Amino acid sequence: MLDLPELLECDVLIIGCGVAGATTALQLAEDENCRIIIVTKAEDALESNTYHAQGGIIYQGEHDSPEQLAEDLMRAGDYMNNPRAVQVLSEEGPRLVKELLIDRYCVPFSLDEEKKLAFTREAAHSTSRILHAEDATGKAIQLQLIEALATRPNIRVLTKYTAVDLLTPAHHSLDRTAIYEPLSCVGAYVFNQEANKVHRILAKVTILASGGLGQIFLHTTNPEVATGDGLAMAYRAGARIINAEYVQFHPTTFFHRGHARFLVSESLRGEGARLLNIHGEPFMHRYAPEWKDLAPRDVVARGIHLEMLRTGAPHVYLDIASVMPPDKIVERFPTITAFCAEYGVDITREPMPVVPAAHYFCGGIWVDEWGRSSLDRLYAIGEVTCTGVHGANRLGSSSLLEGLVWGNRAAKDIRQRLDTLKIVPAESIPAWHEEGVTEHADPALVEHDMATIKYTMWYYVGLVRSRRRLERALRDLSNLRHDVDDFYQKTQLDVGIISLRNAVQAAMIVANAAWENRESHGCHYREN
Repeated sequence: MLDLPELLECDVLIIGCGVAGATTALQLAEDENCRIIIVTKAEDALESNTYHAQGGIIYQGEHDSPEQLAEDLMRAGDYMNNPRAVQVLSEEGPRLVKELLIDRYCVPFSLDEEKKLAFTREAAHSTSRILHAEDATGKAIQLQLIEALATRPNIRVLTKYTAVDLLTPAHHSLDRTAIYEPLSCVGAYVFNQEANKVHRILAKVTILASGGLGQIFLHTTNPEVATGDGLAMAYRAGARIINAEYVQFHPTTFFHRGHARFLVSESLRGEGARLLNIHGEPFMHRYAPEWKDLAPRDVVARGIHLEMLRTGAPHVYLDIASVMPPDKIVERFPTITAFCAEYGVDITREPMPVVPAAHYFCGGIWVDEWGRSSLDRLYAIGEVTCTGVHGANRLGSSSLLEGLVWGNRAAKDIRQRLDTLKIVPAESIPAWHEEGVTEHADPALVEHDMATIKYTMWYYVGLVRSRRRLERALRDLSNLRHDVDDFYQKTQLDVGIISLRNAVQAAMIVANAAWENRESHGCHYREN
């Protein structure tokens, strides 16, 4: 266990260690004088949404162009996208995949029989442009990035450290006249899980790269750490949040005994797999005549939802066995094949049961084209942000690319201004005080409250929303947030209570945004 002092100082503090946070750190670390601290609440720096991403990352296909990719992004996003962000991703993304992931970090992307990069196609893409590493692309990328981080002496990675709150002079400074200054971020309070103490980390620049919020829903593809921490902290600090109603549900997660167990990549449908209802019949032609099984994710997810209601079934099936030889299935999808086999399903011979699950947060902290938030000295990158590149629905395999592009852009912008910034005096920001708090967090209460959030969000703020459901969600979540805030004030910190506090705040943000937007676009669907 690292015995660190209560106060730490650095040039750049990065909260999160996926593709976005790692990319930024590596780019900044080229300046050997730049001191970087990365904190992650996971036990292993590998654990992130990036690590669990299966499908792939957008590159440039044989007959492709930035304009064609931009149009696919806009169409998938129901034309609610930020055109400038789409242009940035389309023009810079493929180049950075080549320069950073392929040439510099040597990510082992899959090759075809001619030993050239193998391309696949996913839903709503007009051409084959997706690079993959079998069916564990995020894992392959994350392994290389974490390995590179370990070679940089000016990067310190702190695992099992949970960010509690962003430090803003307007909220935390002992000089009360700081409230008149524009909002800015000067670091964070961070909880050391092993030592059970809170550290002040003061920084010239703070970067939120904390990932998504899938764990506020009952069924999700996200890892346990994805409880909306960055979103909630930014909200409490006063950052601008936009498009929070746009939560994308992945159409296909493996279903077993009432629960979604793991993501089943849409690459299967890209390779020809068909969705079948409980009677073994194709059905997507009813809901998306033009695209059928390769429709945008929100359309496929709602199609599955409606077909389940029509047939009274708890799931549908995804059939790859009928369109691909068994040896090819095992070669192309080894991870999915092995996962399904653990639950007694042989996907080389039979269809697998699947259901939709919360997958990706398309909204988040507003940032500009350089990753700058509305708070001075606070950047945000990756899934926690809303660059506007996804609009109302994310195009498949664009998330890893967005993290790469904005991670690189944020580093460029920070590098230009870092010498002009100073760390605030330590005496101006108080140490964490917890005097008089003797009560320990009751794990039964934490677990019950998390379950309440998950069920409320799944049934009332899920795939299909209505006025009555959202009213119920807001009332229930408001009461729960009051109880959780009271619980938080009286209880000694641990990672469970920190995550619970952030999860209920993130749930309120999403539910409020869904209530306020009465128009159906992309993955936000209002019945009435």
